[in-house]
Amino acid sequence: MEPIITVSDVSMRFNLAKEKSESLKEYFLQLAHGKLKFDEFYALKNVNLEVQPGDFYGLIGLNGSGKSTLLKVISGVYKPTTGKCRVNGTIAPLIELGAGFDMDLTARENIFLNGAVLGFTPKYIKEQFDEIVEFSELHEFLDVPLKNYSSGMVARIAFAIATITKPDILIADEILSVGDFLFQKKCEERMQKLMSGGTTVILVSHSIEQIERMCNKVAWLEHGRIKMNGPTEEVCDAYKKTTRDNEKQQ
Repeated sequence: MEPIITVSDVSMRFNLAKEKSESLKEYFLQLAHGKLKFDEFYALKNVNLEVQPGDFYGLIGLNGSGKSTLLKVISGVYKPTTGKCRVNGTIAPLIELGAGFDMDLTARENIFLNGAVLGFTPKYIKEQFDEIVEFSELHEFLDVPLKNYSSGMVARIAFAIATITKPDILIADEILSVGDFLFQKKCEERMQKLMSGGTTVILVSHSIEQIERMCNKVAWLEHGRIKMNGPTEEVCDAYKKTTRDNEKQQ
């Protein structure tokens, strides 16, 4: 079977300015005169990953290990510095909470705005509107500007919109780390339902228990490289052992 996602030898380099500029004007002057020096930082280094259709893939690793960067490469937000990423199918990305939202607009307006960002027509959103509102459980707050919402409430709307259709690939980055336990459970159930319908899911979560419960495969990232990749139990056991050993040494 052909993989639905193929990440081939992908590296992602960012340039970080070494000098501290006192103002934006000074920064651009330094840049124009070639006086600005950069540190090169590799968020990903020679990453290879294959995801099969129907996989529920977990990405684990400490903060700064490259998990979110890899998701952005797969989603097409970033173009890799070197290497290639091939995706066969439609993606519903839940990467940055609030991306595609205007915080000054109401939830009602943002449902249509975010739907358009994801490529849905206003007619389709109108047809699905009641279901989106019902899933997010925010009926009473529909005409409240999003800037007055908690991060958990924003997550509810984002998740409800992104999963209203059946994407080929659902990408979720810490989306379930906000909000209450009951809503997380509801999101997990919807992801399982999407998966049983053929959707491939990639999940980043700080909760190893959640990864163990939901994923059939896991990739462990460390300093931008894949340290281990394979069946969930195998990778999570090794990760937990390393984490425990590191805590003992501290």
